[in-house]
Amino acid sequence: MPAKSRFTRLDAFTKTVEDARIRTTSGGIVTIASLLIVLYLVWGEWADYRRIVVHPELIVDKGRGEKMEIHLNISFPRIPCELLTLDVMDVSGEQQTGVMHGVNKVRLQPVSDGGKVIDMKALDLHAAEDVASHLDPNYCGGCYGASAPENARKSGCCNTCEEVREAYASASWAFGRGENVEQCEREHYAERLDSQRKEGCRIEGGLRVNKVVGNFHIAPGRSFSNGNMHVHDLNNYFESPVQGGHTFSHVVHHLRFGPQLPEDVTKKVAGKSLAWTDHHLNPLDETQQYTDEPAYNYMYFVKVVSTAYLPLGWQQKTKPTSRQGEIPDELIGLGTYGHGMDGSVETHQYSVTSHKRSLAGGDESGEGHKERVHARGGIPGVFFSYDQDISPMKVVNREERSKTFAGFLTGICAVIGGTLTVAAAIDRGVYEGATRIKKLHQR
Repeated sequence: MPAKSRFTRLDAFTKTVEDARIRTTSGGIVTIASLLIVLYLVWGEWADYRRIVVHPELIVDKGRGEKMEIHLNISFPRIPCELLTLDVMDVSGEQQTGVMHGVNKVRLQPVSDGGKVIDMKALDLHAAEDVASHLDPNYCGGCYGASAPENARKSGCCNTCEEVREAYASASWAFGRGENVEQCEREHYAERLDSQRKEGCRIEGGLRVNKVVGNFHIAPGRSFSNGNMHVHDLNNYFESPVQGGHTFSHVVHHLRFGPQLPEDVTKKVAGKSLAWTDHHLNPLDETQQYTDEPAYNYMYFVKVVSTAYLPLGWQQKTKPTSRQGEIPDELIGLGTYGHGMDGSVETHQYSVTSHKRSLAGGDESGEGHKERVHARGGIPGVFFSYDQDISPMKVVNREERSKTFAGFLTGICAVIGGTLTVAAAIDRGVYEGATRIKKLHQR
């Protein structure tokens, strides 16, 4: 038997002769409709293949010795910048009192005058304007019984009021208004403080801390250590000539841990079904707290989770932390830490719970919570406690295509085959129906 006959018997697609075929108007309409449907569905398959989705993964965070950046923008409308101090501490033993790098103090007009910006000054102990350039080069100011600060411009001397305050803080002494201190009287420190009493202040900028459990807080007065206790010089805060005194009413305009995610990444993570905003990533943004009581304390307990965002095709590129691994942390500019050269981002998400209390103690019967009883004492201010060892896991959000190219081809075949099959069934049904109707009319 010829080879052609063997394959002929295996043909699953039997043909009809041309004379046995009938073309109908309904068949043409179904054909055109089928073609349009196929084109529409094929376009949908192509769009789905080109779509990039973010696939979340949960892994163990094995990073060691890493740093973390904290970016903040907080306004205090009823306390001047001269009284505010920003301190950072962590459980690794690193205590950075009076953090100054990368943070600005912005003086604000009183709320009654509109609260507009007066000026901005970096938190720098030895700013150019603090240098007593008019003094004799051989002048060496006394520190009034305290040891001169190690970072004094002239070793062993306190030539400015700021250096005397620093020396007092190192000795764990309260400083007050600087009465009878030559340097402070020369610089009119007390007069300058009184002239700013009705002003507000905004703390903004960023700082880099060890990636361990710790806290940072904004409190009044110079901070110092007294034994094993961290305390602040509160004299100038409580002895205020302003009616009602100073308070720690505040607005958290922005607070994030790590770099800000690009807007397109946020949209990809959110998806169409979730109306995400920056508030989902930074839940403290635009938080407002108000009090008329000077001795009041606010605490925010933040749970931080490491989060990585890896771009499409990242597997063929360098790791997102390669930049930090190759360059020492101190050489990476503030605000760029966590950005990989391949487009990846190492940042953090966080959740937060808050607590506030009067330092005078008592219960919260005024707010309807008699069962809540607070202890007396403490430091007025705003405290942020960030806790990272509670979550040793890391969230990795990886960009991927929604389907592979093989899946795309499979979808195309399914669209064409399914559409033509359904169209054939519809055409057959229409043809059979029309034929029967004709036969009924002919009888």
